Amino acid sequence: MLDALTVAVSVAALALAAWCGFAFTRDQPTKDWHFIGMAVVTLLALVQLVVGIVQLSRGEKAEEGTTIFVAYLLGSLCAVPAAAFMSLTERSRWGSATVAASGVVLAVLEVRLFDIWTVG
Repeated sequence: MLDALTVAVSVAALALAAWCGFAFTRDQPTKDWHFIGMAVVTLLALVQLVVGIVQLSRGEKAEEGTTIFVAYLLGSLCAVPAAAFMSLTERSRWGSATVAASGVVLAVLEVRLFDIWTVG
């Protein structure tokens, strides 16, 4: 995996979490600007998925196994869009909290992806 891309996704996810967490503390639902931020984070996760699949197809191996690596890549891609959908159905401050939580979850998934790719 590209370390810089993993760091970029993690930083973007944590920035989204902080931004939506701030909206939560101000008792605000997710707004259009939040959805643009979610789209940017999702696009970065999609780029990471493509890069991971390309590296696997070139013969590189994840240290802990290809199946778990691809599962984490797919989970990383789905984390923020799932929260975006849930925040649309919950148009209160709790929608913002859901997106903030998904940003933290994505950052943790990124750390785990890095661990799966490079053990030891």
